[in-house]
Formats: sequence, C-alpha cells, structure tokens
Amino acid sequence: MAAAGHIHTMTATELGAAYAAGRVSPVDVAEALLARIEVLDPAVNAFCHLDPATTMAQARAAESRHAAGEPLGPLDGVPVAIKDLFATRGWPMLRGSRLTDPNQEWTYEAPSVARLREAGAVLIGKTTTPEFGWKGLTDGPLTGITRNPWDLSTTPGGSSGGSAAALAAGMAPLALGTDGGGSIRIPGAFTGTVGLKPTFGRVPNAPMSPFGTLAHAGPMARTVADAHLLFRALAIYDSKDWTALPDPARVAETATGVGGLRVMFSLTLGSAAVDPEVAALVTRAAFLFESLGAEIVAADPGTPDARPIWEPLWYAGAAAVVAGLDPARLDEVDPGLIEIAATGNELSALEYVQAFSARVDLAVALGRTLTEYDLLITPTMPIPAFRAGREVPPGWPHRRWQTWSPFSLPFNLSQQPAATVPCGLTGAGLPVGLQIVAAKHRDDLVWRAAAAYEAARSGGDDVFMRPVAALGT
Repeated sequence: MAAAGHIHTMTATELGAAYAAGRVSPVDVAEALLARIEVLDPAVNAFCHLDPATTMAQARAAESRHAAGEPLGPLDGVPVAIKDLFATRGWPMLRGSRLTDPNQEWTYEAPSVARLREAGAVLIGKTTTPEFGWKGLTDGPLTGITRNPWDLSTTPGGSSGGSAAALAAGMAPLALGTDGGGSIRIPGAFTGTVGLKPTFGRVPNAPMSPFGTLAHAGPMARTVADAHLLFRALAIYDSKDWTALPDPARVAETATGVGGLRVMFSLTLGSAAVDPEVAALVTRAAFLFESLGAEIVAADPGTPDARPIWEPLWYAGAAAVVAGLDPARLDEVDPGLIEIAATGNELSALEYVQAFSARVDLAVALGRTLTEYDLLITPTMPIPAFRAGREVPPGWPHRRWQTWSPFSLPFNLSQQPAATVPCGLTGAGLPVGLQIVAAKHRDDLVWRAAAAYEAARSGGDDVFMRPVAALGT
C-alpha cells in the first residue's frame, strides 16, 4: 500500500494503476485526501461543501469493485472535486450566494456529475466559486476568499478557483470547472495546473448557465494525461443539454505529437500588454514546439478587441441573475455583481443584438485563422497571480477583472477549444500558463499539442512540473 504521505502527489492515472496492482485502495486515498483537506483547507478555502460519509461510502464501493476485479473504468475510485456550479444529487448547489436556500431537496444532477458517478469516481466535495461565477477570481460574501497554494497572499483566479486550488494543494487529483470568460484557464495559469475549455457543447452541461453560450464546462487536473482522462469520461452526449454535441468522432491520441502542424504564435493578440517574465516564459514555450516538429509562425490573427463584444453579453447575463434574486436582500450580494447587472439592465435589445452580431464576426475571423493554421498559441494570462481579495492588481488602471484577461475572452465568444498548461515560474515562484487553441471541434489537436509540450518539458531544468505546490508538502 502507498504511504498516506505520498497519496496526495499521485495523479489519477497513477491511482488507477495502483488500484489495479493492489498497491493502494480507493478507501486509503479518500481517507488521506479528506485528512489533507482538514489540515490545509482552513488556509486555502478551496471547498465549500464536504460530506465525508458519502465520500467514504463511494470509496468503499469502488474498493469492492476493484477487489472483485470488476472496476467500472479508469476513473473508478479516483476522487474528483466538483465546482459548486454543477448540480449534484444530494448536495447543495449554492452557487456562492447567500440568497440560495440550502434547505431544499437537491435531486437534479448535471450531466458531468452523472458521468462521474457512472464511471465510479469518488466525489470528494464541492469547491468554491464567486457568486454565480460572475468574475475571474474566487471570493464572495458566502465563502470568503479562496487563496493560491503557491502563495497564500495571492489569488488562484476564478471562477473555478476552488477547483484549481484544490488541485494545486494536493487535495484532489481531478476537478470539474466552468469557463465563461476564462474561468478554467485563468485559475489554471495562476496555480500551475491544466485545464481545457472544450468546444462549446462537447461537455454537456445543465441547467444552462445564465451567461448562456459563453459558458463551457470542462476538465481540470495537474497533468495533461489526467485532464484528458477526465475529458473522455465527460464528452458524452446528454439530452439534458439542448446544445450538447454528438459523441466526438475524434478522440485524441495524446501520444501522436505535433510533427507537421502549423502553429501561429501571438504574444499579444495584437495589443495586450504582457508582463516581461510572462512574455519570456511563453515565448520559450512556444518555440519549443519547433524542436517537436511543428512550424511556428509569429503573427497575430488581426481580430478586434474581444472585450467590448463580450461585456454586453456577460452583463446581460448578470442582469438576468440579479432579476431572479430577492430584491429585499440585494445588500447581501457581491457589490461587483450588482454593478455589472445594473449595466446589463441599461442595454437595449438593439445593443444586445449588435454585440451578438459582432461576436459572430469575431468567431468567423478566428475560425478562418484556424483553417490556415492548426493551432494558435498565446499566453494564458498576461500577468501572474496578484493579491487575493481584489478584483484587479494594485495600481491597475481599470476596475473590472476582464481587463486583465485579454487572452481568454475571444475563445468564449468563438466557442473554440482552448487549454492552459504550465510553462514555468516567475522569479517570485508563481506559475505562468501557455494557452493552446484549435479550430472548433478540433479538441483532439489541443490535446496532442498539450501532451507533446508537457512530455518535452517534464525533464526540463526548472520546477514548474512539480505535481503539487509547495504548501504542505
């Protein structure tokens, strides 16, 4: 059996192999991770709901299946953390809000959670999110501030920051996230973890987000292999989601590599200002693809700034959220959410349709770029993680979070698959992410590139591939 002190560093892939060989059991793993959460989470604040009795019952059931030689698949007995925007039967879905009544029957189940149960995964708990997932950080009136395990004074990003922090602190090997403007990729970059915003509809989600067709569901993990393992379990058609795609025709073989692929490398997407340390690390990462057999072309897609297009659509969604809340209790809601909802309420129908039309134009332009190139590579974030509890870094010239996330917004508008993989550490020891984008429905190319890059860098001369951040190790 594996020593409990090392279980938190094991990947999902390693756990599956260890279960098969009888070296460790799902009960050992669940007990070790729940104990680690008890010790570390008061400082990190990644989890908003734990149910050890249910978690352990699932682990014992998985242990019995493995003992009988009848596991349900590669995820059987593997713990997964669930962002609290996914409906989970028997567990509350408060969406980070004080205004959600916890005292109700929780019978509905999101497709992703249903797939995990079918695969035998062990649900380790629900992770924190800002109120209704409205921003790219993870703090709010209900759950307080979630912190980055690499440096507890900094933010893990958001809105899937609880899931990312749980991964980085070794409290779970896999997690579910959602991404409406970068909410998987932002925390992935800030915490040195891996996440994919799939092609829209590839991972079914229900109920639909109030932010509509901007919001994607996807896998998060510490390694590309683990994220891909989770993706394969999630990317299954489900009629609960009217936008769900048929089961994928292509399932990426991540060992295929990137030889012969044509890759556009854009450090700024035309105009974004990038921190010099981030720029250096991302540039080094991008040109490593040349040694892997890809053709790298430094260029920009020439598309307009995505933020003026994205904001009206996002703010209208926020207005819909707030319209459904008790007006007598709005003083209990995150003030930032109230502010953007007020802006959304001021939009005319014409302005909304114009923003949607501009979205279509942007998506068509990006789609055209990714017929000429197989992949587009950019920084995931232009800056490293900053002080927790703030919407913008100190001294930032703008008030809203999306102004520091220019590389994520375009691909929510275009619905193209976009992943983040860690590509190094700053001098202060904070992770930096590389974003890999492909044409719509070519998630397989993103997986190929991410796996090839990770394999090439896993023996590198820095420490960015550490499977768990320094906290508590």
